This record gives sequence, C-alpha cells and structure tokens, in this order.
Amino acid sequence: MAASPSNIAFDLPAPDFALPGVDGKTYHFADVAGDKGTVIVFICNHCPYVIAVIDRLAADARALMAEGIGFAAICSNDSAAYPEDSFAAMKIFAQRHALPFPYLHDESQEVARAYDAVCTPDFFGYGADARLKYRGRLDEGRTSPPPPGARRELLDAMRAIAANNEVPPDQTPSIGCSIKWKPNNA
Repeated sequence: MAASPSNIAFDLPAPDFALPGVDGKTYHFADVAGDKGTVIVFICNHCPYVIAVIDRLAADARALMAEGIGFAAICSNDSAAYPEDSFAAMKIFAQRHALPFPYLHDESQEVARAYDAVCTPDFFGYGADARLKYRGRLDEGRTSPPPPGARRELLDAMRAIAANNEVPPDQTPSIGCSIKWKPNNA
C-alpha cells in the first residue's frame, strides 16, 4: 500500500504529456483540460483500491465534466510484470466501466515521474490556470463504499476550485497500490 505525500507543493503547473488513449487518439494536457479545471488521476486495472472506486470515480467525473472540469486517467504500471495493466487490457477495462474520460497509457512511466505519482488511485486537481490545487482522495471509501453521508472529497474540492481557484484546506492523501515501476525506473 502507498499513499500520496502530504507535503505537497501547490500551484505548480501541470506537466504536459503526449499519451495514447484507449480510443486510438493521442492526448496532451491541453486536450483534456476543462475551462474551469482539470483532474488527472493515475489508476490501473488490477488494484483493489481502484476497482472499489471506479464506478464512483466515473460518476463523479461525469458530474465534473458537465460543469466544465476536464478529466483523464493514466495507467503507468509496468505491463510486462502486470499484464492485466496492458494497453489491450486497459481498453477492456474502460469499456467494462463505461469510463467517460480518456484513459491514457504511460508506457515509459515518464509522465508518472513528472507528476510524482505514487499510488493508484492518485488524484491531481488543477485550476483553470492549470496549476495544482488538489492532491487528495476521491472519498473515504478506500476498498469499500464510503459510509452514508460521507463527503465526496474530489467532487467538492474541484467544485470549489472551479469557483475560486484556491487550494482547498483539509486534503486527505489518497491511499492505494503503489505504481508498479519498471526495474530501470524503480
């Protein structure tokens, strides 16, 4: 298990990328950016933490995208060691869960390094200015549904960022499976 760090340097610009999506297109940050903000989330297909939240994640992404917030997911895991995270398996995963956002493959793992991603899921929320404002979790559910009445932390934070472009207080780091680094990237 890994956790996103709690000592985050906010207001850093979003690293750009050029990554293939499961839909056959190549995406840059600007292609997925929304007018009111952007979420980049590192996920994979096999992690129990991702599997537990993927349907809630897709629902919250749909809501945010309808409000002008862009969204994309990136898989950076070593697919040689974890074939269930291969590009072909990513396509199946995206279809099975009806992901409403681009699902991108970071085979070189350079993008994960540029973002300092450490776990899956790992959320990066950017304001309209493409500067980091959120590095927290989806909600408190982890590997089970959140308790009734639990805050939808990513959804609430991104709505606040869209409204005032400020770093929300009280961000709880995401917890999940560690990114599966290639031996030469570990």
